[in-house]
Amino acid sequence: MLAEMKGINEECGVFGIWGHEKAAELTYYGLHSMQHRGQEGAGVVVSDRDNLKAHKGLGLVNDVFKDADFSKISGAASVGHVRYSTQGERTPENVQPLVFRSQTKSMALAHNGNIMNAETLRGELEDQGSILQTSSDTEVLAHLIKRRGKGINETSITDAINKITGAYAFVILTEEKMYAALDPSGIRPLSIGRLGDAYVVASETCVFDQIGATFEREILPGELVTISDEGIVSTRFAMRGQRKMCAMEYVYLSRPDSDVNEVNVHASRKRMGEELAKESPADADMVIGVPDSSISSAIGYAEASGLPYEMGIIKNRYVGRTFIQPSQELRELGVKLKLAPVRGIVAGKRIVMIDDSIVRGTTSKRIVRMLKQAGAAEVHVRIASPSIQHPCFYGIDMSTRDELIAANHSIDEIGEIIGADSVAYLSESGLEKAIVKDKTIHQGICMACMTGNYPVKENGEQEAAYRN
Repeated sequence: MLAEMKGINEECGVFGIWGHEKAAELTYYGLHSMQHRGQEGAGVVVSDRDNLKAHKGLGLVNDVFKDADFSKISGAASVGHVRYSTQGERTPENVQPLVFRSQTKSMALAHNGNIMNAETLRGELEDQGSILQTSSDTEVLAHLIKRRGKGINETSITDAINKITGAYAFVILTEEKMYAALDPSGIRPLSIGRLGDAYVVASETCVFDQIGATFEREILPGELVTISDEGIVSTRFAMRGQRKMCAMEYVYLSRPDSDVNEVNVHASRKRMGEELAKESPADADMVIGVPDSSISSAIGYAEASGLPYEMGIIKNRYVGRTFIQPSQELRELGVKLKLAPVRGIVAGKRIVMIDDSIVRGTTSKRIVRMLKQAGAAEVHVRIASPSIQHPCFYGIDMSTRDELIAANHSIDEIGEIIGADSVAYLSESGLEKAIVKDKTIHQGICMACMTGNYPVKENGEQEAAYRN
């Protein structure tokens, strides 16, 4: 349901391309394909082998680049970023890629995720004389890379990365090379593709299809990839355990045409619906999904239950991203602007309403009310993921525990609060069954926001955040 318009806000999307004469333009299209991952800002930094040239700003990709003169940011290598801030204020200087210039090499840095020990590192850097220009945790990595004066290379980057804790996917561009790195647990997605002789790096594989590239492989947890005119080189900077890909990438964040850790998102969501139908059937007339991320699960639930799938709610695609408005009043108004019941379909019917998650419960309450005002006889809410009871520290702007409805109320109480005739969630085992193909070192998911079992910990800062 746009993950409840939303207490879950997308993290960010990163993109890089090396070895294509239209690097800036392709980066623009790549960012456009990942607009769902961030709507606060967008940026492109291009290397012409002598200089790094930037174009970035606040707003959607189209708004930022509507007056862009791509001839002024030409070059054969580029890195791009779409942003939703999980750390740092919503200000122009925090829009990525961040550019850092020096007398030797300059670099542009784009980051998806969260550095959990950023405040500690920031304090250490400032004590050593560093002056940080932004409130973004991404800048911390740049200072760590340059701190020992080793230049920008595999050694300085791995030394810096090994000092940070968290979930991250980085793309770094210099005049001579491009680097991409993934955290040791592989919580965030990052893949490599090819476009002719050019290499492409992106947060989601749907980007490759959009720009005509082919998928090559995932970047592995704890891997640093160096791309240059000589080709591609892999460096291992950390020991790799079982991968813990963020489950919310499958539940909500990623586009359905993306493959995450070699699992198609639409197919996994459909299996979530199938598992949910087995676990929590309902005596009803039809199944509907809350657009857009819940549609795949609704189709799966309908097929497994034998109930017809109907388009009971439509989405107004010409309304802006109202869920990023700061006040709850505006967020709730945004629900009414974005979603509307199809009265002729739902009137007099017993409905199973499939959604991806419930965060605060306010949006669910409004949608159930809209359906009943449109004449629905019963509304049975089925959630295609386990209940969210814990905050996220890995790059998703999750509500604090006090705001999470499932952390403070029973399922029966949630049903009463949102006005549903019944409520049921997918089990943790059902979610894992829908996503994980085989339990190998390459497979595994992070369900910390659902289970409270955090694969990466920074105790002091994590516990402080947990208490908020």
